Amino acid sequence: MNFLTIGSSVAFISYMIATAAIVTRLFHPKGPNLIFVLSFGCIAIIAHTLTSTQFIFVHQEINFSLPNVIALVSLIITLIFTTIALKYKVNLLLPVVYGFAGIWQLVMIFIPPVAEIALTADKLILITHITLALIAYCVLIIATLYTFQVAYINFKLKSKNLTAVSHLPPLMQVENQLFIILALGTFCLFVSELVGFIFMDNFISKETAHKTVLSLIALGLYLAILWGHFRKGWRGHRVLVLTISASALLTLSYFGSRFVKEFLL
Repeated sequence: MNFLTIGSSVAFISYMIATAAIVTRLFHPKGPNLIFVLSFGCIAIIAHTLTSTQFIFVHQEINFSLPNVIALVSLIITLIFTTIALKYKVNLLLPVVYGFAGIWQLVMIFIPPVAEIALTADKLILITHITLALIAYCVLIIATLYTFQVAYINFKLKSKNLTAVSHLPPLMQVENQLFIILALGTFCLFVSELVGFIFMDNFISKETAHKTVLSLIALGLYLAILWGHFRKGWRGHRVLVLTISASALLTLSYFGSRFVKEFLL
C-alpha cells in the first residue's frame, strides 16, 4: 500500500466519521459535538492536502487532470467551510461538504490512472487564469450551498416549524453571508474572464469557445442575481433557481468537455 492510498484512506475515514457525527446529532437539542467533528475534519483535510499535492505536482509540472481538479476543489471548499464552522452554524452544509470530499477521496484510490494534462509552471498567465477560475468556482459553489440553507430555513419558518431551525443560524444572517460570498465569487469569476480575454490568445478559439460562452452566461446570471437582490430585493426561490442554474452552467463549462475527453473518449 503506497503513500497516496494510505493518505486517501485516512482522509476518507476521517471525513466519514465527521459526517456521521453531524448527521446523527443534526436535530439534537444541543446539536453535534463541534470539537469532535472539526477534529476529524482537520485530520481529513491534512491527509487530503498531502495526497492532492502528490497527485497535482508531478515531475516539476502541474497535473490538472479532471480527478485532480475535483479533489482540489473539494479540498478548498472543505477548508473554507471548516473555518466558517468555527464561528457560524453550518451544520446543515458540513455533512454535504465532508461527505462529497470523503467519497471522492475513496474514488481516487480506485480510479484508473488518467493521462496527464500537464501544465508547465512557467506559464504564469495561464496559471493565474486557472487559479482565479478555481477560486471563483469554489466560492460560487459555496454560495450555491448557502442558497439551499436559506431555502430550508425559510421553508421551516413559513411552516412555523421552529424546532427544526433552532440549531441553525438566523435567516437574515445566512442570507447576508450568502450575498457577500456570491459577490466575492462573481468578482473572482469576472477577473478570471478578463485575464483570459486580454492575455490568452486561444480564449475564444474554436476548441474553447463553448467553455467561454457557458462561463460568460453563468457570469451574466450571477451579476443579474446580485443586481436583482440589491436593486429589486430578490430573495428566496428566485435566487435559489437562478444560482443553481448559473452554477450548473459554470460546472458544465469547467468540467463537461474534460469529462468527455478524459473518461468517455
